[in-house]
Amino acid sequence: MSEYEPEYEKAMRPEDITRLFVERSNAGDAAGVAALYEQDAVLAYPPGGRTVGREAIRALWEKVLAGRPHFEPEQPLPTLLSGDIALTSTPPGDGAGARAQVVRRQSDGSWLRVLDQPEFVHPSDRPAAPTA
Repeated sequence: MSEYEPEYEKAMRPEDITRLFVERSNAGDAAGVAALYEQDAVLAYPPGGRTVGREAIRALWEKVLAGRPHFEPEQPLPTLLSGDIALTSTPPGDGAGARAQVVRRQSDGSWLRVLDQPEFVHPSDRPAAPTA
């Protein structure tokens, strides 16, 4: 982190990331949202696509947050923990599917997202693969 980047509250439990995501998103802080991800994290967004790396995730969230969406906290489902890796998830407020994230404990004891699947796309909703 450079001297010009703000110091963000760290997620000291895997479940903290969801709360911090909602707070930072509602504040319009794309850099703060991106700080919840490891440098090489993969975000499955937009639906059916992938955004790779913290900088690309920040750029994506700048576009998303420019519309000033409002996020409501979602009650987390039980976290699955195995050493320094955890699977966190929440059911979306509309009751459609689930959201899931793989997070990893960092050397300072905090947690960051490695893989993020904010929306599951039903296989029938995906574009058809080209045929040869």
